[in-house]
Parts: sequence; C-alpha cells; structure tokens
Amino acid sequence: QVQLVESGGTLVQPGGSLRLSCAASGFSLRMYVMSWYRQAPGKERELVATINRAGGSTNYADSVKGRFTISRDNTKNTVYLQMNSLKPEDTAVYYCNADGSVFGLYVYWGQGTQVTVSS
Repeated sequence: QVQLVESGGTLVQPGGSLRLSCAASGFSLRMYVMSWYRQAPGKERELVATINRAGGSTNYADSVKGRFTISRDNTKNTVYLQMNSLKPEDTAVYYCNADGSVFGLYVYWGQGTQVTVSS
C-alpha cells in the first residue's frame, strides 16, 4: 500500500522545538521532491519547506527561515522537519508531500499531523 505517514506533532510551548517525520511505504522517496505544507484553521494550505531528491538543495517560506530545517534520509525512506523557536502562529496541521510529477510519477500526500504551539 502506497502511503506517507507523518508523526511527531503535539502540543508545545512557545520557544520550544519539535521534529516531524514523514515515512513512506509502498514506494521509494528517492525519485521525489519532498515538501512540508501546513494549514491553519480558516487559512489556505501553505508551502513550508522543500528539499530536492538528493537533499542538497532546500527552500523555505520566509516565515520559517532560520527556524525550520527540512532533511531527508533516502535509506530510511523518511523526510524530517526540525522546528525550533516555535511560535503560536506555527500552529497548524502539517502535511508531507511527495512530488514526482517532473519525472512522470505521482504526487502523494500524507494525512497530516497536528502541531499546536501554546502556553
């Protein structure tokens, strides 16, 4: 069964840190550009971070630059999002995305994991 499964979301205090994981099953992440998106209540889903297939190039939304780090371990078929200095405005459901469209492959989404930043 092809799926992406996110984990690591929880309630954290402002200024705290979390690491989200996205594990793929049923396919290899090696051929996919991987991204994290988030969606806060009442807002549109927004792109947070992207990493290329080899992991050598990353891009971030301005709102998270310097605080979040995306990484991948293709041997473990997993992508990570390290989130530091968390703010209440980071509260959202975080989704993992695997995009293989450039290579004629599918686009997959995970089910999301809730991150709540609150004191």
